[in-house]
Amino acid sequence: MAAVATPPPLTSTGRTAVVPATRRRRRLRPGRVAVNAVLLAVSLLYVLPLLWMVLASVSDINSFRLTLPSSLTLDNFDAVLNIDTTYRPMLNSLLLCGFGTAVTVVVSVFAAYPLSRYRSRLRRPFLYTILFSTGLPITAVMIPVYSMFVQVNLIDSMPGTTLFLAASALPFGIWLMKNFMDGVPIVLEEAARIDGANTMQVLWRVVLPLMRPGVVVVTIFTFIGMWGNFFVPFILLLSPEKLPSSVSVFTFLSAHDQTQYGQLSAFSLLYSLPVVLLYLLLARKLGGGFALGGALKG
Repeated sequence: MAAVATPPPLTSTGRTAVVPATRRRRRLRPGRVAVNAVLLAVSLLYVLPLLWMVLASVSDINSFRLTLPSSLTLDNFDAVLNIDTTYRPMLNSLLLCGFGTAVTVVVSVFAAYPLSRYRSRLRRPFLYTILFSTGLPITAVMIPVYSMFVQVNLIDSMPGTTLFLAASALPFGIWLMKNFMDGVPIVLEEAARIDGANTMQVLWRVVLPLMRPGVVVVTIFTFIGMWGNFFVPFILLLSPEKLPSSVSVFTFLSAHDQTQYGQLSAFSLLYSLPVVLLYLLLARKLGGGFALGGALKG
């Protein structure tokens, strides 16, 4: 006897009911399972070092292995929370990265505006030069930079190191800022110029408010890049009281298995806080996009 097909369910009006997509059976595709497994494995590679750092910072066992602590303790934080170990290096890092980021963002805005708005035969070669500079490793120029700093008496100078950090971050900052500035409609600038605004007023009152998320992105990326920079301050700064946290963390490493892993983990957690706080404070400005409606004339 032939099987009779079950008719679809009907609603009270006599129409065929639509089965929700969530009730449909989904077939497991081997490709999707493989991709999810690879993503899970990559996620574990990032999570395990963070988990080790958190557990080691509150553990009473000085071990490199990932083990659960027998008892929780805050002695590692007490050992690193002092002027020489944490407070002074963190202050040096904030001064170097804060002023360096400010210089990079301001100069990037003024450099990106003509590249975005004006046309010239030198514009394309200049952009290619900037693009090439973003991929130039910093280690390739440190020997001539060190020689130049010695000749101009800027070695072991906080302002000199800050300016070099800003200069090394400028190509990436200009390139990013120019791309964000291209998204601002030029018709809004033309309307402002008709109302009598000059170039600086157009840049300050029209362009920058509309590309605020772009400025935030450049600020975050520049600060993170400077905050984790070890090689530049290690070469250009000689006095121990001027070293930032990225260099002072090197003092926790020791030969012959004498490294204090608990104190190193505690210091690493404290070292990560400024970057996390900066992202949390500025991340809300990234979701708004370009509020072009606020610049239209009523």
